[in-house]
Parts: sequence; C-alpha cells; structure tokens
Amino acid sequence: MPVISAPYAFNEEELYVDLRSIFGHSLFLKCEGFNFAGSIKLKAATEMVESAERAGDLRPDTVLVESSSGNLGVALSMIAASKGYRFLCVTDSRCNLATRLMMEALGSQVHVVADQESNGGFLGARLAYIRNLCASDDRCLWLSQYTNPSNWKAHYRRTAPAIARAFPRLDLLFVGAGTTGTLMGCARYFREWHRPVRIVAVDSVGSVTFGGTPGHRMIPGLGMSVQPPLLDESYVDDVVRVEEADTIRTCHRLAKRGFVFGGSTGTVVSGATDWLTRHDTQGRTAVAIAPDLGERYLDTVYHDNWVQDLYGEDVLDPDPPVSADVAPLGPPPPPEPPSRRRRRRHDA
Repeated sequence: MPVISAPYAFNEEELYVDLRSIFGHSLFLKCEGFNFAGSIKLKAATEMVESAERAGDLRPDTVLVESSSGNLGVALSMIAASKGYRFLCVTDSRCNLATRLMMEALGSQVHVVADQESNGGFLGARLAYIRNLCASDDRCLWLSQYTNPSNWKAHYRRTAPAIARAFPRLDLLFVGAGTTGTLMGCARYFREWHRPVRIVAVDSVGSVTFGGTPGHRMIPGLGMSVQPPLLDESYVDDVVRVEEADTIRTCHRLAKRGFVFGGSTGTVVSGATDWLTRHDTQGRTAVAIAPDLGERYLDTVYHDNWVQDLYGEDVLDPDPPVSADVAPLGPPPPPEPPSRRRRRRHDA
C-alpha cells in the first residue's frame, strides 16, 4: 500500500490498455495520467524543479515561471504548492477552462496571452511575455521546458525503463511530439538498448516540429508553432501527422468503450493505428504512450457543440443503429392530471 507525504511521490507506471479489441491492431497503450497531476508532465516538472534546487537556483522569494498549454502547468502548480514556491503559468486561449481552474485552485497565477501569431500559434507571444517578465523582475526563474535537458532526462530515467521492463521484446514505440521531451528521452534510451526499437513520432497537422506548413490548431498538448530546440531528428525513424478531426474521432471511439483519454492521447492512438494499418507488423510488439486522461477535455473534445462548431457536423460517427427488438428511447409521457391520479388511488 503506497503511503506518501508529497503529491509528486506517486505515479502509476505499470498500467497498459490492450487496444486490439477496439482498433483491430496489437497495440499496448501506456497510461500516464494516473497521478495527482493527471498527466505524464509530472515527470518533467519534478525533474526540472529538483534540478534547479540542486543547482541552488531557487531562493525563498523565487517565482517559478513557465509557458504551458496546460498539463505541465498543472504539474508545476502541484509541485509548487507542495514545496512552498510561487508559480506563474503563461498560457493561451486554447488552454482548457478546467485546467486553468485547477492551476488556480492549487494557488498558482495564470496569465493568458491573447496575441496570435501569423502562423496561427501563440507560443511566440507566450515566450516574449516571459522574457520581458524575467528581465524586469529578478525573482522570476523560467524553467523553460523547451530547452531544459531535464525535460528529456526525466523520460530517459523513468518512462523508457518502465516500458522496457514491461516489454522486453519491444519492437515499436509511438510517442507524441510536443516539446519532444518524452520523445527524445525514450528515443535516446532505446537507441542504447539491447535490441533495435523503431521510434515513431506522432505530430499534429499544422505543427512545424518536423517541417511543413504551420496551421491553426485548437487541441492543446501536441504540436509546436516553432521547431523545438530539444529535438534531434536522428533519433526518430518515422513521423505520422494527424488531423485534429481524426484526434476527435479516436477520442470518442475510445470513450464508447469506456476509456476517456485526453486529446494528446487521441492523436497518438490515431497516428499509431494509421501507421500499423500501412505496415506489416505481424508478430511485432508495439506500445504507444498516452500522456493524459480526458476529464479536462469534457468542455472541448467531448462537447458536441464545440466539436461541431470547429470541425463540422459530420466529424463524429453517427450513433450506432438500435436493435430491431429494442424500442428507441423517447421523451417521457406527460404527467397525469391531479384529478385522474386521485381517482386511481380511490379505485385501488
């Protein structure tokens, strides 16, 4: 029985979902959302803060600052609350309301930038705000998940070894690409492993991480509007790009089987199943990493009005047909008039 005194001390590492019955492919999904931060970002957040502590960069009056689309902000909010630090998260309008409220509940300050760039992204505006803030206030310490090597080292030391223990005959690993911390940490680990593992990066259409044309993206988590400094493409064997409409469909398909995952997970699973469909993987062991769960996406990815406004009414699969011997549900009958109810009681 785990007994902890700090919220970041617990993280479920050994849970996988076998997706064969849902998607028809042999694919094991590593679930990273079962911790008090609700996502894989807990690992990077812990590593970055503790590295700064070891370096002596944190003073009693230090204000931790980071740019985040949501999940890392929650993880840092939780760690800051536990350790007694102040934290400011700089985000943008794509950050889910539930995520912003979670950060504020943990005592963090949240600043939402409104300036969108010509390439459709917000990252440049977020980073400019942080640079100006740090230049004007020496209490601010920018952890910089985009350049901080502790980001990828967290996954080199924890995520990849956990997968290796569970699947000693691993052949394929599908990893979503955001800052590329998870991708680079896992790729570096398996490059040194006892057997070759094919690393497939999953990115969002409209992201420029691996080149291509920048585009408008509404689902936070994966994808970048600038190329991430942590990325070394020599460690990546293949790249799959996923349309956001396919992310939505995959999330809803999982939910219909009882698994409510986040948008990043929907993208990774969609990309992985697309890749597996196009390649002969008979007898090969494939794992995909699910960065988070879906509760914080209930007002976006899982909200029909939000989905249809952005992606059209046809983006979701139609409801399954009702069996011929099961009558469809309809509105309840109108209540009986009070006089009739009284007569029935009297007759009884």
